Amino acid sequence: MRTAKNKKKRKWLRVTGIILLVLLVAGGTYAFTVYKSLKTAVETMHQPIDRKQSEKRQEPVTFKEKDPFSVLMLGVDERAGDKGRSDTMIVLTVNPNNKSVKMLSIPRDTRTKIVGKGTEDKINHAYAFGGIPMSMDTVENFLDIPIDYYMKVNMEGFKDIVDAVGGITVQNDLDFTQDGFHFTKGPLTLNGEKALSYTRMRYEDPRGDFGRQTRQRQIIQGVIQEGASVSSLTNFSDIFAALGKNVKTNLTFDQLMDIQKNYKEAGKNIQQMEIKEQGTMINKIYYGLVSPEEQQRVQNELKAQLELK
Repeated sequence: MRTAKNKKKRKWLRVTGIILLVLLVAGGTYAFTVYKSLKTAVETMHQPIDRKQSEKRQEPVTFKEKDPFSVLMLGVDERAGDKGRSDTMIVLTVNPNNKSVKMLSIPRDTRTKIVGKGTEDKINHAYAFGGIPMSMDTVENFLDIPIDYYMKVNMEGFKDIVDAVGGITVQNDLDFTQDGFHFTKGPLTLNGEKALSYTRMRYEDPRGDFGRQTRQRQIIQGVIQEGASVSSLTNFSDIFAALGKNVKTNLTFDQLMDIQKNYKEAGKNIQQMEIKEQGTMINKIYYGLVSPEEQQRVQNELKAQLELK
């Protein structure tokens, strides 16, 4: 029989979900030590950026009034002496009124205007050219929606987050080998190192980057599920430490607490979105081209989710 104490412990750990827009999942009264550890981790993660409010947003987002909002998640491979590129770009649009989160993966080879650079290039090059602000501006222009916040995850360190939650389980639909690991079809339990390799495979997948994006979303959702279901507090400090070390965001601790309080029902309904494109070679460089019709379709769905006119 589950004790009230164990139920309370599960509520504490759900807070870890806040950081990956799992920030939407849990609630409860916080034990002082857990609260303090979480606040320290979030303060370490907090990294404001010099960027004006979007022209596509007439009024600033107010979490206490439950305004829909968007977050650009950037998965960056950061190594010594290399700024890296945002090989993973996911836009989350959160709507507490219809109680849903829509998760759109943008293929890294997508050709679009790089805002602030004056050229057309692969969308993930925006990070290399101008960091987080240029990535946000470029994605905002491409999708024609305001990008309100960002969350950058160091993919090299993401394995620490997976290990901190005790590993994850995914449903694999393709038999393949990557980095010396063999991944069979069916349910797989992955530690951090295997999870990172699982997300990186692209060339053996007939779906190309779309298959890779699917695996990336599986890993994110796996972290969400494990972070929300663990019944022991013994590793909460490891989880917070891994998040603080490998995640940066312009969301403050108070904003995250408001999201946790006012948007938690939306986090229970995460819907996947994909944007279709046609691969082509331009000047011997591979790009993904998105048709105007497909771009408009995606823009309309996201605007509806954000309740924009």
